Amino acid sequence: MVDAFLAAPSARRTAAVLAPAPVPAEEFATINPRLVVEEVSPTVNGGDFAVKRIVGEVVHVEATVFTDGHEQLAAELLWRPVDETEWRRQPMTALPTDVWEADFVPDRLGRHEFLVEGWLDLWGGFRRDFRKKLDAGVALAVDATEGRQFVEAAAARASGDLATRLGDWHARVEANADDHRLLLDDDLAALMAEADDRPFALRSPRQLLDAERIAARFSSWYELFPRSITDDAQRHGTFDDVIGRLPQIRDMGFDTLYFPPIHPIGRTNRKGPNNTLTAGEGDPGSPYAIGSKDGGHDAVHPELGGFEAFGRLVKAAREHGLEIALDFAIQASPDHPWLTEHPGWFAWRPDGSMKYAENPPKKYQDIVNVDFYGPDAVPGLWVALRDVILTWIDHGVKVFRVDNPHTKPLPFWEWMIADVRAKHPDAIFLAEAFTRPTMMYRLGKIGFSQSYTYFTWRDTKAELTDYIEELTTEAPREFYRPHFFVNTPDINPIFLQTSGRPGFRIRAVLAATLSGLFGVYSGFELCEAAAIPGKEEYYDSEKYIVKPRDWNAPGNIILDIAMLNRIRRQYPALQTHLNTRFFVAEDDNIIWYGKPDPDGRGIICVMVNMDPHHGHECGFHVPLWELGLPDDATVQVEDLAEGYRFQWHGRDQWIRIEPDQPYRIWRLTPGGAA
Repeated sequence: MVDAFLAAPSARRTAAVLAPAPVPAEEFATINPRLVVEEVSPTVNGGDFAVKRIVGEVVHVEATVFTDGHEQLAAELLWRPVDETEWRRQPMTALPTDVWEADFVPDRLGRHEFLVEGWLDLWGGFRRDFRKKLDAGVALAVDATEGRQFVEAAAARASGDLATRLGDWHARVEANADDHRLLLDDDLAALMAEADDRPFALRSPRQLLDAERIAARFSSWYELFPRSITDDAQRHGTFDDVIGRLPQIRDMGFDTLYFPPIHPIGRTNRKGPNNTLTAGEGDPGSPYAIGSKDGGHDAVHPELGGFEAFGRLVKAAREHGLEIALDFAIQASPDHPWLTEHPGWFAWRPDGSMKYAENPPKKYQDIVNVDFYGPDAVPGLWVALRDVILTWIDHGVKVFRVDNPHTKPLPFWEWMIADVRAKHPDAIFLAEAFTRPTMMYRLGKIGFSQSYTYFTWRDTKAELTDYIEELTTEAPREFYRPHFFVNTPDINPIFLQTSGRPGFRIRAVLAATLSGLFGVYSGFELCEAAAIPGKEEYYDSEKYIVKPRDWNAPGNIILDIAMLNRIRRQYPALQTHLNTRFFVAEDDNIIWYGKPDPDGRGIICVMVNMDPHHGHECGFHVPLWELGLPDDATVQVEDLAEGYRFQWHGRDQWIRIEPDQPYRIWRLTPGGAA
């Protein structure tokens, strides 16, 4: 076909594309930079969204900066909080292959911006070449003359004291023209840098960064239903009852206490036990059916004790080192006041009936959804939802778990979170988004501090390793913080339904040591696993009943959880997922990974038998290389779970792990280091 086309008469060929002629040379040279500044990192979508970091955390910035020929370049990192006008500056260091690097540390909460500027370093290039010529004995008088002219020009364009000092230097080098080494003086170099006019300077596109508080990256969550903090299923628990539970939650090492919705619950189509469609007179209903004659999202369910009791709880929680987190569920009972006050905020069927929530084949007859783009919804509904968050912030809550954010418009979340953080940069939003990775990652980009993850369904060594490596080595590392909840009121994982106590210990240690964000729903510590047959749902789900518990029931794993949270607080290596390294363990059931200390003094290493029913043994590699040690070195080992010490000699070791003690947590240090 190609030969036939080439042989065809020219009249039958398609005419070639003629591109527009470029602009004149003088204009082209003016508008197109001589330097290249590209591949700035970290970045999210080229700067469209903010990189996530913690206040006080070092931000390492790299960029590729180069130009034609052998000119010497200079580069500088510029950064600032967005409410400041002056850039803070940090010189960048050149690495091989045209890569430059520098660090900065955000010292304030909130939005920051940074960029990289590069330019021709004419004086630096002169010094580099002149020194080489002097050392080789080939410097000419004209070379020195060129240097003196550089100083003269710098003095002329400078002002004030800088101009005076450079003028003095120019007089000095002119008076001592034979002393070529004066032109290499470091004090002169500092003045020349200050007066540099940065020829051909070019700045990269601006990059955004959100500096959040440490709880956005490291926290341990405990979820409970306040109404179930009672010793009698016929008596509704209250916020004051929860206060009595705080010491136990604190002693398990949690720092965030999270409640499902605490608002008034509707009566229309109220659900009964196990999601039945008919509720008895005393059935409390699902807290996700928000709204009744007693109010909506900005009200408290009357049986919980009202705002006064909530205030007592917030105060008591703070005294126990706990922060309260609330569920933000954008849905309504048919009894919600908004339906009569703002019918244009909801979707209605053609026959005028209410359109109930559904996720076919599931139906939620007790819930209706708002319409974000319905009549009067913009801006009315958007502002009202934003004001719900601000109301709870006024009552002492700064952390919100958001129910199913992936089913609401992304522009709403981007606007709402930005608006709230403009007033309260310490606010934290957790996305409960079990959906496609693209949507989960986009929610992280537009402002959510944390997200639920696929951890709940990653049961094998290969699945978990692949997932963690995706989160730590690919693009999500800059904007997506995985929150490893081991279970939720909606998810009773299949793994836990049949694994017994060993399975709960396995999932607890994996969640607590792989991510800085770790959460459990109450009952997990008691190894609750009763499920609706064939479903990933709890039998007698607490979503529909008041569920008292014996918090000291035999067979619990409270001590495991308390130990895990203790070492998470003690060792910063466990406060992020980004430092996870996987090592060789020669059995598909045994996962073996480590997390180096930030100061490089040691490494936390975790080994887990992921089979809750059988023991497994294997050879494994001690990661001596992570400590800078050879394969035949001796390493000190402290068992952080059991509290004893020993030594390993050499890289290759052997172990057997039984289900009754399915994990090991060791801290390795070189030699005799503590």
